[in-house]
Amino acid sequence: MSGPPARQVSLLEVSGVAKHFGGLTALAGVDITVEAGEIVGLIGPNGSGKTTLFHCIAGALAPDAGDIRLRGQSLVGVRPDGVCARGVGRTFQLVRVFPQLSAFDNVLAGQSHRAESVVAAFASASTSAVKARARALLQFMGLADHAATPASELSYGQQRLLELATVLMGEPDLLLLDEPTAGVNPVLIERLLARLREINERGTTIVLIEHNMEAVMGLSSRMYALAMGRIIAEGTPETLRNDPAVLESYFGPPRATGRR
Repeated sequence: MSGPPARQVSLLEVSGVAKHFGGLTALAGVDITVEAGEIVGLIGPNGSGKTTLFHCIAGALAPDAGDIRLRGQSLVGVRPDGVCARGVGRTFQLVRVFPQLSAFDNVLAGQSHRAESVVAAFASASTSAVKARARALLQFMGLADHAATPASELSYGQQRLLELATVLMGEPDLLLLDEPTAGVNPVLIERLLARLREINERGTTIVLIEHNMEAVMGLSSRMYALAMGRIIAEGTPETLRNDPAVLESYFGPPRATGRR
């Protein structure tokens, strides 16, 4: 006699995650699920807990309650380098590059995203295969002509693309993007969004925080909306676009329109 079918394990499961800073509640029992191959958007007004949630997933903060599981294995208590070694890459609200290093050397340093030190990453960068991968990522991001350029001399949008190439050097299975279009000009935003679609088509799952509604709704297959540390809505972009709770969190309660 066969037993019940085994439960399908999602790539990422966040269950009842809470985080407090003194008397401030940043997350109040958040639940999200991400399946392999999805692009999932995370929206909400400033201070709603989105970046805190990313910090908890990536190991930079320990949740006060709840669990975070990657392929069924808990990430709670795992250091950021250990989370990265398990296949989670991330970018940040403010772009993070090594300003004095060339674009090419920045991408080579991305091997440290697989839990090596930056020094070890450079030590192992002597192989032709590693160098070829770094060059291919620069080409993919449209930065091949800037390989020798110090990162500090690139535009902010180009630095965003470089940061993404650096994270991709670690070959993540799950990519956490924190406001990837912030500060980027419209031309480079289109390039960035096109690259993210290609990255996803190649098998990388993406979760992104984004305030650019046109960008996140055009990119995501599913979305979650946060407000005051809680999930207030989830579903397709079209569902969230018309959700009263989402509209109120951004624009406040509707005003009475009756005449006097």
